[in-house]
Amino acid sequence: MRESYQRIPSGAPVRLAKRSSNLFRPRTAVETPGLDVSGLTGVISVDPAGRTADVQGMCTYEDLVAATLPHGVVPMVVPQLRTITLGGAVTGLGIESSSFRAGLPHESVLEMDILTGAGEIVTARPTGEHADLFRTFPNSYGSLGYATRLRIELDKISPYVALRHVRLELDEFGPAIESIVADGTYGDEPVHFVDGVAFSPDEAYLTLGRNSDAAVPTSDYTGRQIFYKSIQQRSTDFLTAEAYLWRWDTDWFWCSAAFGAQNPYVRRIWPRRFRRSDVYHKLIGLENRHQVAARINRRRGNPDRERVVQDVEIPAARLAGFLRWFDAEVGMRPVWLCPLRLRGSSSWPLYPLKPGETYVNVGFWGTVPIAPGTADGDMNRRIEAAVADFDGHKSLYSDAYYDRDTFDRLYNVPALTEVKERYDPDARLTGLYEKAVTRR
Repeated sequence: MRESYQRIPSGAPVRLAKRSSNLFRPRTAVETPGLDVSGLTGVISVDPAGRTADVQGMCTYEDLVAATLPHGVVPMVVPQLRTITLGGAVTGLGIESSSFRAGLPHESVLEMDILTGAGEIVTARPTGEHADLFRTFPNSYGSLGYATRLRIELDKISPYVALRHVRLELDEFGPAIESIVADGTYGDEPVHFVDGVAFSPDEAYLTLGRNSDAAVPTSDYTGRQIFYKSIQQRSTDFLTAEAYLWRWDTDWFWCSAAFGAQNPYVRRIWPRRFRRSDVYHKLIGLENRHQVAARINRRRGNPDRERVVQDVEIPAARLAGFLRWFDAEVGMRPVWLCPLRLRGSSSWPLYPLKPGETYVNVGFWGTVPIAPGTADGDMNRRIEAAVADFDGHKSLYSDAYYDRDTFDRLYNVPALTEVKERYDPDARLTGLYEKAVTRR
């Protein structure tokens, strides 16, 4: 990897040469070779007794879970899509239904080996010589370097997960989540996992999961049945642990509908091995390059559409208000809801969430029609402004439209710059604003 880095000409953008990506930020094309990370995709070791694992930075969660689950342990947070990498989740966004108690993926990292902009590999820990890099690395998206090895904490998991789908009014969501955070229970049953779906302001559900050792018949959502639709159809469910961890991946939450993959006839002939989030992501990439669907849409006389693919964190107390605003002004349905809290008592410089406060990640992914003459990104800008009005925070894996001053304030760029001057003195790595907003 170091040799590959040295071959990249000074002044040329540094990007990872890898087959898959979960970013939704289109980037300007480059002709220089990417950073060779092909040898950094594995699990080095798993310690079930100590509940730790040493993992290479480009290892996908699919491969990581395959190595840990036979021992009855998994990462503290397993993001919902199979091909998200551990390094990507730590330097970017990672969240799932354990985040209300386990926080975010970077909070379970014990130490990291990082290739810095200076071309050196340093071991960063919470204390010691490189503690500043350790604390600033989350949400840096490669602007400080790339993790080559991470030692992480693991969590116990049972062979099965029992689910309850509880329908609530929007105003009940915040109090219910806060109660679960405080007690770890709901309705006198333990809760180990929490997420939810708002199908409309009048129909929203919390899905509560608990570890179970009972061997009873389980559901299968990799075939004809679709997980998110089951939430409306049944009040309880039972999945194997593996099926639970990847329940959203088969249909990319609900986004597989855009490709016809939820049509019963199409689903019957669409090979199961290709019903995966990374396959859908590649189809989106083809559309971004060739604009076939967009051209067909225009020929039919339909309005142009703007891509709105975002995950935002909203304080639980303000969730209902934000969801009502979103439904009225944006109108995308359904949306994903996932509670989270920082595990520790201190905040992270580039991920400005408040310790001790409960947030709910609101995920919405799709397109919306726009009026002729509308400025590019107008709807996304309106969402960014609303997120700020509701005291929220937006992830940077997708499009961002902030001006420089606003971005620097929201994402604490002065703190990033101070650390970057130490570990990337020649500014070889692209800056965070340039990555997130100007798409370099």
